Amino acid sequence: MIRTRFSPSPTGLLHIGNARAALYSALYARLHRGVFVLRIEDTDATRSAEQHVETLQQDLHWLGIAWQEGPGVDGQYGPYWQSQRLSIYTHYYQQLLDKQLVYPCFCTEEELALARKVQLSRGQAPRYPGTCCHLSSEEVGHRQARGLKPTLRFRVPENAVIEFVDLVKGPQRFSSNDIGDFIVRRADGTSPFLFCNAIDDALMRITHVLRGDDHLTNTPRQILILQALNLPLSQYGHLSLITGDDGTPLSKRHGSFSVQDLQRRGFLPQAVINYLARLGHTCEVQQLLNFDELAMHFNLEKLSRSPAHFDHNQIMYWQKISVQLLDKNRFLNWLGEDIKKQIPENMQNVFVSATQPNIAFPHDAAMWSAIFFSDCLKLEELDHEALTWLCDAKEQFFIIAEQALENYGTDFSRILVEMKQALGISGKRLFMPLRIALTGKVHGPELALIAQLLGVKKMQQRLGQALQFIRLLSKP
Repeated sequence: MIRTRFSPSPTGLLHIGNARAALYSALYARLHRGVFVLRIEDTDATRSAEQHVETLQQDLHWLGIAWQEGPGVDGQYGPYWQSQRLSIYTHYYQQLLDKQLVYPCFCTEEELALARKVQLSRGQAPRYPGTCCHLSSEEVGHRQARGLKPTLRFRVPENAVIEFVDLVKGPQRFSSNDIGDFIVRRADGTSPFLFCNAIDDALMRITHVLRGDDHLTNTPRQILILQALNLPLSQYGHLSLITGDDGTPLSKRHGSFSVQDLQRRGFLPQAVINYLARLGHTCEVQQLLNFDELAMHFNLEKLSRSPAHFDHNQIMYWQKISVQLLDKNRFLNWLGEDIKKQIPENMQNVFVSATQPNIAFPHDAAMWSAIFFSDCLKLEELDHEALTWLCDAKEQFFIIAEQALENYGTDFSRILVEMKQALGISGKRLFMPLRIALTGKVHGPELALIAQLLGVKKMQQRLGQALQFIRLLSKP
């Protein structure tokens, strides 16, 4: 059975890079009717926080990503919190000690930093120089008697080659001589990512690991650990990093890209997962898909090896489609209670029809609500384009418009016919000044819907306001 996992460290908000890895892992499990596991890697007690665990789960649920094993969903391979698995790691540490595949290291951070500096000055790749690998048991005991607490380092074999076929990048080959002995237990006795992550993947029978490209160099180290312990290996696939407009890895300097930020800004989960499912992955179907449909079209062979560029226009494309496909009740609920209170109940249907095709976020609807249900517009705040259209229309335009409004009320089709005949104009020259006079905007809902929302009295008021504004501007 296919088993995938997402194993975040609860040290901050869920970033879209990790959200994409979680999504791909869940989609692959769903495609093969397998199991998607959520595991919390909280061994770093100084950085992990319970609130981040709760937020993480909320974010995954918001995205529609469900796990079949993990927090709140018992399974046979738990517990799913690494802080509750310390006895398991101790068991495997002892196996490595018995095999003499690890050794205590008393090097300080200052000593290690100096060694790295010397190696770099010589044009060498920084790696642990093996300072403590040949300490005798007496020397180890003497240092411990002085109160020094060692880390535990894995003894990397010399002149070995570690090879595996990456599910995304293809065949990979690493020399053990470039790796150096690495830490598998911290001085405080806790397990770092390299060790516990590999152990848990093996014990939880994870068959496929999809994770970021930044973990590629961790994989040969984890393979060495698992081979030393005779534990099964997963198949690894390393996803291309997500970059910003400048080609550098996406970070805070490019904007807010946590799932929480996207949710607060009003993005819909369907839009986010449809965008992420295509970010570095080719999906031939260019319509909005639900989770199961996205899983049907997920293919590891269509994952790109090149960095995935975050395209704001693309996520906005899926956002607008998602908004347009909401039914009336979901649309109004998405707007939020504060905006809903501004919309008269008898105007809700017309407001939805008018605004839904023209907005991407709730704050857009708030703007239209203010336009339709406030008493007047601030024409002095018009942008240059709107002001130009209004001034070019001249006084006669608004005099005729007021007359047509008196004759036909909210029947905008007849108003436009009469104005066209009286003024001898059509197209943008006809409807653009009207739109701006009534809403203050160059783009927006259909004029017929605007008329229904404003009503005759308010339209008369705004046409009169526009006429007075034109006259004021024309004064020398």
